[in-house]
Amino acid sequence: MARQRKTKGSYTISVVAERFDVHPQTLRLYEREGLLLPSRTEGNTRLYTEADIERLDVILSLTRDLGVNLAGVEIILNMRSKMDAMQRQIREFVKYVNSSMDWADDDGTEDPLSNALIPIKSRLPMRARRDDRAEQERAADSHEPEILDA
Repeated sequence: MARQRKTKGSYTISVVAERFDVHPQTLRLYEREGLLLPSRTEGNTRLYTEADIERLDVILSLTRDLGVNLAGVEIILNMRSKMDAMQRQIREFVKYVNSSMDWADDDGTEDPLSNALIPIKSRLPMRARRDDRAEQERAADSHEPEILDA
């Protein structure tokens, strides 16, 4: 079954090979190894998108400039993909946290942190909370009875 996807700005294998000064067989090898996945036309012609071109540029930089073998390229590309996914997840989490912290006291809505299992002092800056805690500890220390050695 042929892979097909809609593409913008597609290039044939000969154009890509000439542009990057590689043999078309090298591009076919990268496809067999799973490093590149060009789309196919009805006639089974490979079409490379801008994303494929960018990926090829990374592959060639790793192999030509840094001497990384294809197994290493695969690992690096997989790690980059995982890091990109993690960064997207972190951005989504930060967006969620920021939206959870955006409540208006004036409109009568409930503070979303009011039902937290652990009370959170979200309105005080971290330094103020530390200073407050230190003050409480000093006050507690001053009320303890002194123990004298016999």
